Amino acid sequence: MTEQIQLGEISVDVQRKEIKNIHLSVHPPTGRVTISAPNHYKTDVIRVFAVSKLAWIKNHQKKILSQDRENAREYLERESHYLWGKRYLLSIEYVEAPPKVALTHQKIILQVRPDTPASKRQDVLEDWYRETLKTEMPDLISKWEKRMNVQVARFYVQRMKTKWGSCTPARKSIRLNTELVKKPKPCLEYLVVHEMAHLIESTHNERFIDLMDHFMPQWQFIRDVLNDLPVRHEHWRY
Repeated sequence: MTEQIQLGEISVDVQRKEIKNIHLSVHPPTGRVTISAPNHYKTDVIRVFAVSKLAWIKNHQKKILSQDRENAREYLERESHYLWGKRYLLSIEYVEAPPKVALTHQKIILQVRPDTPASKRQDVLEDWYRETLKTEMPDLISKWEKRMNVQVARFYVQRMKTKWGSCTPARKSIRLNTELVKKPKPCLEYLVVHEMAHLIESTHNERFIDLMDHFMPQWQFIRDVLNDLPVRHEHWRY
């Protein structure tokens, strides 16, 4: 069960778990603050801990919120779009045929009917991104199932505003943000390993960190690369 404590204008989501130590996290892209605490910790103890880390929280929130944002997309000719970390120019072809997306060395070609509005052009391109990410997932999951000796029963890809991914250990399912398809492929692989590690250890405790260090020694570097990349333009609500 999650509860919330307030530190001035900063809200902190607190979740008690079967863990030995308390863990504090500030999450991109919104600077959301969470604390995982052992079940026996009282709220006052957690609050004192959070207050002691207030300067650290504010510094990390400032860094996250100053992160570069992508420009709002209008889905126009020669607009920049990204796939696996590479920049492509959007080329729009108006034809009397069902919508389609094709990829060349330098362009993403979006084929739509004449007078298709920007919102529909966006839908077509985002559907293509989603399917591209879905296509990449089975081989990647299979690779790490063998290495980690775990099994993923099901995976999902969807638009997520506050997380790059999530895991439901009880269902052996993982969920990934569709925006990962625009980032370098090592970022996707890091997230797959991260979420699959939660099938072994559900929390971000020392055991989880040891698992990540074992399976992907460079994971913290890749995580920092991902979190430093520009994030999707959104009208964020805090």
